[in-house]
Amino acid sequence: MSVLGSVKPAPGPLVQAQALARDIKLAHSVFALPFAILGAFMAARPPAGTIDWPQFGRQLLLIVLAMVFARTAAMLANRVVDRHLDRANPRTARRALPAGLATTRAAIVGIVVASALFLGVCAAFFLLDGNWWPLALGLPVLAWICAYGLLKRRTLLCHLYLGSSLAISPVAAAVAIEPSQIGQLSIWLLAGMVLCWVAGFDVIYALQDVDVDRQQGLHSMPSRLGVRKAMVASRCLHVLAATSLWVIALTDPRSGVLLVVAAALVTALLLVEHLTVARWGTTRIALTFFTLNGLVSCVVGVLGSLDIALW
Repeated sequence: MSVLGSVKPAPGPLVQAQALARDIKLAHSVFALPFAILGAFMAARPPAGTIDWPQFGRQLLLIVLAMVFARTAAMLANRVVDRHLDRANPRTARRALPAGLATTRAAIVGIVVASALFLGVCAAFFLLDGNWWPLALGLPVLAWICAYGLLKRRTLLCHLYLGSSLAISPVAAAVAIEPSQIGQLSIWLLAGMVLCWVAGFDVIYALQDVDVDRQQGLHSMPSRLGVRKAMVASRCLHVLAATSLWVIALTDPRSGVLLVVAAALVTALLLVEHLTVARWGTTRIALTFFTLNGLVSCVVGVLGSLDIALW
């Protein structure tokens, strides 16, 4: 048999697209999207203003689309950058690129398409509202959120970098809704909360790959500091996250009982997350990483947005 005859043909475009979509898990948009929506509500209803609901509804739809497209581009970029590392890691070897279910070219096409759609949404804010800031900042934001995979090769602060990538969401949403409201302290406290929260649970997620990260020379906190010190860092980050949320709940004039309830629930959820890790390690990562953190984002986004809408 010839060498060419033994080469396995690439799957069809639809099969590759489905494999890549399973890899990047669209449902995980829940980690950042609720914060973008809350940031949008904060900008749309400043302490001395009211919401223009018809305009805001259209803007909110654009923000949801922008978030989905930006996250798709970032996740695909991460898969492309990490494809060789993923192949050597038993936990990730079955992802689409290392398993041969999709080609690197298909993933790059996906990045280009998602990026173009994201920039198209950014342009819509200029065309419909005369707001040129989303379009001007679109490419820098894409570059920032797509670069995460490179950071873990250089520094253990990669967890904070990932946190900053998601923390952009409420700030970017506020800029898209009303740039003049970007000075609100609550928006920046929310961004700080997201940064610390994401970085803290990313440290927990990295516990799964301590040995592999050391072998591959990657700079996660667990692989560089050890599990005990990394978990101390994670706890400190989550204390800062909860504190930021409590400051918003107790000082923002638009905050009512719902945001106070959200702060209390988030504090409890983060405590459960760390108690679960302390008791079962990474054997219940689906609970500690996906379920509990998905609840954190939904609780803050939904209750916070309702509080502002009803204020």
